[in-house]
Amino acid sequence: MPKMNERKMKILEAIINDYILTAEPIGSRTIARKYDFGLSSATIRNEMSDLEEMGYVIAPHTSSGRIPSDKGYRLYVDNVMKKRRLEAAEKELLIQALQRQEVAVQNIMREMANAVAFITNYTIIATETLSKRHKVKQIQLILVEGPIVALIVITDQNAVQNKVLVLPAVLPQSLIKKVSDALTAMLADSVAEDFTHLYAAMLRHHFREKGLEDVPVDIILSAIREILLSLNNTQVHAVGIKNILDFPEFANLEKARAIMGLLEEKENLHAIVSGQLAGEIQVIIGEENETPDLKECSVIKAKIDIDGQYYGQLAIIGPTRMNYAQVMSVLQMVLSTLGVQ
Repeated sequence: MPKMNERKMKILEAIINDYILTAEPIGSRTIARKYDFGLSSATIRNEMSDLEEMGYVIAPHTSSGRIPSDKGYRLYVDNVMKKRRLEAAEKELLIQALQRQEVAVQNIMREMANAVAFITNYTIIATETLSKRHKVKQIQLILVEGPIVALIVITDQNAVQNKVLVLPAVLPQSLIKKVSDALTAMLADSVAEDFTHLYAAMLRHHFREKGLEDVPVDIILSAIREILLSLNNTQVHAVGIKNILDFPEFANLEKARAIMGLLEEKENLHAIVSGQLAGEIQVIIGEENETPDLKECSVIKAKIDIDGQYYGQLAIIGPTRMNYAQVMSVLQMVLSTLGVQ
């Protein structure tokens, strides 16, 4: 198996940059002509063959050119992509959309979505929190029968919600209060967005130290998070849904119907944009998407904080051939302008 080196990285970057612009397979002659790599067309062709063997590019059908694979895009986004400077007009449009002295706070997510859609020509989905986030105040577990327990969550806003859980094993009555008290102590003041994988791992460790290693922490945490999310009143803004049809990847009628059917349902939009983010900005490429109809798309998501308070999430949807550098620059400016720490 060939090894990745700087020369291959440059050629992969050239293939991706050109493919983003043209949507056409990129050949060795094109790269030799456009880029001053000091390499012959034959040498570039050999390097492209190595990149194909390594899984970073694909040779579609009978074409002599190559197109990036999801693996290639992932390497590009994580290690190769250069930061793009926004044009003055783009900056001005974003600043106007995000000026809170002129735009009421409750309109920021909608204004932001409109501005980002106009700049990028992609589909934009934004969730907006319309009420104060509910925080955990108290957790109670009540034994119903056998492995069945009732989970009761009381929040700082005195909302009371319950959910019936079927645990993998019976939780002895003697431990029910101990577990309830431990959950209350550890989860007090938590909001839904706190329930990350790292958070769960820390709680599992804490329970083990208390001799409660048999408590199904993941099941209970997932249920608490669902309850908190159900209490948070959110609104979904979708802008530029039909923009996706402007890309040749979705010229096929069957693909167009599938993606439009997905994007026209509010429940689907909320599912796409919500969920935990791996970092300030998360890039989900092609097959990394859990939704089948998004397997030929990339979704770039960001959590939006305003004055340190969680306010919603923003998702940008386009083909895997999207202009990642532009989108990332736009999102980074949005986050910095809103004062995200």
